Amino acid sequence: MATQTLVTETPEALVARMAETGRAAQRRLALLSDTEKAAALRAAAQALRDAEGEILAANARDYAAGEANGLTGAMLDRLKLDAKRLAGVADAVAQVAELADPVGQVIDRSERPNGLRLSRVRVPIGLIGIIYESRPNVTADAAALGFRSGNAVLLRGGSEAVNSNRAIHAALVRGLESVGAPVDAIQLVPTQDRAAVGAMLTAAGLIDMIVPRGGKSLVARVQADARVPVLAHLDGICHTYIHSSADPEMARTIALNAKMRRTGICGAMETLLLDALFPHSADVVTALLDVGCELRGDARACALDPRILPAAANDWDTEYLDAILSVAVVDGLDAALAHIAQHSSHHTDAIVTADDAAAERFLDEVDSAIVMVNASTQFADGGEFGLGAEIGIATGRLHARGPVALEGLTTYKWVVRGTGQVRP
Repeated sequence: MATQTLVTETPEALVARMAETGRAAQRRLALLSDTEKAAALRAAAQALRDAEGEILAANARDYAAGEANGLTGAMLDRLKLDAKRLAGVADAVAQVAELADPVGQVIDRSERPNGLRLSRVRVPIGLIGIIYESRPNVTADAAALGFRSGNAVLLRGGSEAVNSNRAIHAALVRGLESVGAPVDAIQLVPTQDRAAVGAMLTAAGLIDMIVPRGGKSLVARVQADARVPVLAHLDGICHTYIHSSADPEMARTIALNAKMRRTGICGAMETLLLDALFPHSADVVTALLDVGCELRGDARACALDPRILPAAANDWDTEYLDAILSVAVVDGLDAALAHIAQHSSHHTDAIVTADDAAAERFLDEVDSAIVMVNASTQFADGGEFGLGAEIGIATGRLHARGPVALEGLTTYKWVVRGTGQVRP
């Protein structure tokens, strides 16, 4: 069982106190040099490695509770840590330490006719509240990204991973403490009371931004109730369109990887679009069926293999996060673009093609945070983009889009240098 933390404050008082503590820590964090922040994260990564036994034991308790409570296979996959996955979590923290510090970067410069010299300089956002479900790695990823970009974070994980989150947070704190870094820059809300989420969402003036990381119901609640700016990640209804010119082996390999490598991640393909003139569609669907993927198709897709089930209307708008895939046969690029425009969640969409003109049209016309040519949608990940860990994939159009890492956790200020100018 999770260690019970006695919380006697109201959720509003608790969040307000933690926010004030976090804001004070963020001011101390802002005084650290690039070298000091990097050293602190290296120490935090090592502390995670040193705490492997403690963290995996905590995760085993969460996993057993999840099985007993009937969590789906996708949720259990997101929850599970083993030695290899935990090593990856620690490595991601260490990798963030090696990334360039965005704080202080000059975005652009200009000089006015009156001699004023203007520049826009990246600065931290401040205190970021992160509300997430089931993924214990988010505790480490969010902490590392926030710290490296000069932000304090207030973490509120889901009850599914409560033991794991606390063990990971405790290790991170030990690492920061060992080098004298401000440990209160990384705080974990000590209660699973859902009212604490509501208190975070209404803490305008205390929390500068909220990042939800979880399912549709969590994101919908955050967007409906927040009085704080939200950086949202919606469904990952990701498409792969196999164009008529696609190399058959490439098409089969990409489709298998995009769906089956890990079905429970947001970059997993949820809809496969097969061009009616692609001559090897049956080979692609057979390969998916043979590895245990359930296919739900339109009439032409069902004709490719008797094992394909008829799709219902809502299948085209469903993020399965499981070994289930919607399949449609489309009449060319225009039909594929129309289908994606109607059903995509603007997360990640891909085309497999040998036709450069078709590839460029796809890249130009698909309005998603990530668009790909001849690559698996499973690459929709901050680490794979060279950004280190990520705090989520933003599917909106403002501030940040796609994998949100260090740069996405900064804003900017105008710096004006004069020589005595006054405005006439």
